[in-house]
Amino acid sequence: MTTDSFFALALAAMLTLFFGFVLAFGGYRFFAVLLPIFGFLFGFGFGAQLVQALFGDAFLSTVTGWVIGLLFGGSFAAASYLIYLMAVSLVSGALGYALGVGLMQAIGFDFGFLVWLVGVLAALGLAAAVLVLNVQKYAVIAATALLGAGVIVGTFLFLFGGVPAGELVQNPVRQALQTSPFWLLAFLVVAAFGGAAQYLTTRRWEIETFNRLSGMTDAEPTAPVAGPTP
Repeated sequence: MTTDSFFALALAAMLTLFFGFVLAFGGYRFFAVLLPIFGFLFGFGFGAQLVQALFGDAFLSTVTGWVIGLLFGGSFAAASYLIYLMAVSLVSGALGYALGVGLMQAIGFDFGFLVWLVGVLAALGLAAAVLVLNVQKYAVIAATALLGAGVIVGTFLFLFGGVPAGELVQNPVRQALQTSPFWLLAFLVVAAFGGAAQYLTTRRWEIETFNRLSGMTDAEPTAPVAGPTP
């Protein structure tokens, strides 16, 4: 490895770890800033895995996988930025998808359409439950703590565990679940501390909900035109 490659790898690892720590320990407080970024990353991986599930290609091995991934990533990022409930649904769905796919692969299923479908159903089920039960705050805290822990542990697995970067991009939570008991324990400890830190620091604080789309589409009232004086 050249010096330039080493420093590029170190920089990428530090940025990924920073994002993971902010997501795990401050996901709710920095929700509005983090979610478009997370929405893009999740959408990109989800779209690429859709192509993988449908056509049996390796992850991001074709131009189609990259294009569909970018389309989903851009759409999810925009939805997360524009509508609060959509952002909540996406982060909850991302957790459900990661857990569904991760558990299926942990028990021995290879990634394919069935595993992808289970992940999608888990995502839809968890997102719907969060909205119906009106537990958005706690769902965001739990989801960001778990997903942030997956990013953190996944980065260390890449650096020290020999796990290829492509597999971590697909599902870092799955890698933490099935690599070894040590990494699973590390994942659970980081998630627990992250969730506890978020809860303690936001007990008396609620994020302001938003719907930027309605603000963009509402037309300015037109001033009445004065008619002739009788």
